[in-house]
Amino acid sequence: GNTAVRPRIHLASTMAGMAFTQAGLGLCHAIAHALGGAFHLPHGRLNAMLLPAVIECNAHAAADRYARIAVAAGLGGSAETMAVRNLKNALVRLRRELHLPDTLAQAGISPAAVRSRTKELVDAVLADPCCATNPMKVEDFMVRRVLGVVAGHG
Repeated sequence: GNTAVRPRIHLASTMAGMAFTQAGLGLCHAIAHALGGAFHLPHGRLNAMLLPAVIECNAHAAADRYARIAVAAGLGGSAETMAVRNLKNALVRLRRELHLPDTLAQAGISPAAVRSRTKELVDAVLADPCCATNPMKVEDFMVRRVLGVVAGHG
């Protein structure tokens, strides 16, 4: 591989660890933990798949924060809702540029497999400590909505 990039990756990883230790994680990581445990997919790939749907879910409580992130990334819009939409769309574009799957179906997990384990997945997500630092209280219907979005269609 490219050894010149390793020190930068290590630094970025350390910075990310410091950031989430301070801020906490949330629904995205909780669902990624549950799906990774159930279907043995890489954690980062799952987070990339989940993040736009989770932003949509959390926007009711955190639109201002998402809009600030969008502005900082040069993706701002004329209104907060536009900035949030621009952020979600940019994340989807980035995922595609990196040739990452958009859905679990694209990652080789059938929607039927997700459906058959939905209760187990929802229970695991709701029990995950990452939910405690989500911008809004994580509820069953939110987890089911995000799982429905990322399951994809066979």
